[in-house]
Amino acid sequence: MYKRVLLAYDGSLEGARALREGALLAKACCAEVVLLSVAPETAGVQIAEGIQGGVVAQLIESHKELLQRALGRLRELGFSPVGRLEVGEPAPIIGKVAREMQADLVVVGHHKQSFLSRWWSGPNDAYLSDHVHCSVLLSRTPISDEAFEAEIRAAGETAAS
Repeated sequence: MYKRVLLAYDGSLEGARALREGALLAKACCAEVVLLSVAPETAGVQIAEGIQGGVVAQLIESHKELLQRALGRLRELGFSPVGRLEVGEPAPIIGKVAREMQADLVVVGHHKQSFLSRWWSGPNDAYLSDHVHCSVLLSRTPISDEAFEAEIRAAGETAAS
């Protein structure tokens, strides 16, 4: 069903849920996996950079470490993932990478926002559905370590047969 899956990962709890759910789907479908981490370059980050230089470099380094840990975990699970680190507004970048890799599915975590947070979030560029031209899975379901391990083994056994 899915041949190329883009997993968007930001290191949050919601991102970890998306990583797990996306890994399960990718394993069951024997899909190629690209793991994307986007270091957000928001107005707040730009202001902080202007006040104290090096903020952007620290943000990028932090996302590199997150990406490497997640890539290592996917490799332990039997994947051969490709990692990508990008800087900018997440929604347009996720859409750009999905198009470049010809993704069949994009998996992201759900980050609940308050009314004020949405109001302050700025332009419509924040809406992923405006940038992605394939299926999108918005992961919200927690998966325990035990359930994940059992499901990933079962998906691997099913895919192998």
